[in-house]
Amino acid sequence: MFSFLEGNIWKILLGINYLLVILFSVFIVLKNRNPVKTFSYIFVLAVLPFVGLLVYYFFGQDYRKDKIFDKKYILDDDRLRKWKNKISLNEEEREDLEDLFGKGIFKVYRLLRNNERAVLTFDNEVRILINGEEKFKQLRKDLSNAKHHIHLEYFVLFDNNLGSEIIDILCKKAQEGVIVRLIYDDVGSSISSQNKRKLTKSGVQHFAFLPVLFSNSTSKLNYRDHRKIVVVDGEIGYVGGINLDQKYDNSFDNPLYWRDTHLRIMGGAVGALQSSFMLSWNFVSKEDQEIEEILLPKQKASVNEPVAIQIAASGPDSDWANIMEAIFCMINSAQDRVLITTPYFMPNAPILTALTTAARSGVEVKIIIPYQSDSWPAQYATDSYIEECLLSGIKIYRYSKGFVHAKTLVIDDMFSSIGTANMDYRSFSMNFEINAMLYNKDVNQQMVDQFNVDLEDCEEVTLDRWENRGIKRKLKESFSRLLAPLL
Repeated sequence: MFSFLEGNIWKILLGINYLLVILFSVFIVLKNRNPVKTFSYIFVLAVLPFVGLLVYYFFGQDYRKDKIFDKKYILDDDRLRKWKNKISLNEEEREDLEDLFGKGIFKVYRLLRNNERAVLTFDNEVRILINGEEKFKQLRKDLSNAKHHIHLEYFVLFDNNLGSEIIDILCKKAQEGVIVRLIYDDVGSSISSQNKRKLTKSGVQHFAFLPVLFSNSTSKLNYRDHRKIVVVDGEIGYVGGINLDQKYDNSFDNPLYWRDTHLRIMGGAVGALQSSFMLSWNFVSKEDQEIEEILLPKQKASVNEPVAIQIAASGPDSDWANIMEAIFCMINSAQDRVLITTPYFMPNAPILTALTTAARSGVEVKIIIPYQSDSWPAQYATDSYIEECLLSGIKIYRYSKGFVHAKTLVIDDMFSSIGTANMDYRSFSMNFEINAMLYNKDVNQQMVDQFNVDLEDCEEVTLDRWENRGIKRKLKESFSRLLAPLL
């Protein structure tokens, strides 16, 4: 008996593996998911013995309708309704929005308002921050000047030189009596036990988002807090693509130039960032912290022409893919141009159809992606979409100065978006994301100007040259594309 097992152990294990593959495949099909995602998981299970089972165990189970997120959605809905009634974030009702924005852009505003109760505020002053060196120079000042509270929510917090410096500022402010609350994603971040003890000892309240433990990590690995939010005294807000890690700041001696975009806001939209943060805080801390008036102080923008902003948040705790739907709506509404900068371009079918249709209908569509990604599967998966885009008339540019990590969108001459969501499956359906939707011609022009500056460091991809790439590369692209919903 033992000799038989010893001589046939691999056959037995493979048999067990494929028996489980069959069972899981039936289970996946019965869940009636997106067919692309369904096939991707079945493909991984079938061609990667043992590894495929691990991938499905850790990443494949659908957590969106889990009781944790169902409960969070219900609580968030009640809290938002109560907070909105208690403290008005919008001080001005406008009857002329359709005329002011145009019919297409007005549809986006209405979509977000109906999907997520996203409040549109008109009283905002904004500053577009290019790269980490601009963001962190200003952020240090704002954190150091905080009087009442500091709220931070980040996907990545590494306690390297820059991260430790930010931690030191937070600890100092907490010791001065400022309320400091910090949320960091447990998968994306790396903070030493020593720094965690330092934060606690100094009075900084901090929690990891969905801590991953081997005992219950099966789907928590899939649904991560990809947001980057800072709120200082309820008066200053930050949102965008730049995490708390020195690789985002080119003033450090980093091996790779990092191109990114962030946004600093003063005005009513800070209240929307505050509301989003507090919902996350109540979730991770298991508290029922109310938004007091001091967290949403009334303020007016100091500029002559304030900016209208709508904050769009999305995640697996929502019944609607708010950011993806807004992007889809905007692309379909475009009349003249669509300018996209994204580090990962793995669009789902609706977004890809919207882009190719827009280009073939005469809209100028330009997309900047990295020349070389920080992930080879993402690189090849992104490349697999290039030929289809080029054939549709979309212009693709690969950023060669370094790694482009900005997540921006410009539509026509009025609408822009700066936020955390990539153009990929994970941002659209799995991660917690947040974007600022800006309705303003001056901001739009600044974004166009920066896009053109970035084009100077790009290489345009031509169809003739792209079609001549080797079969080996094409196979890598096709294989990686099958994995795109999992990346």
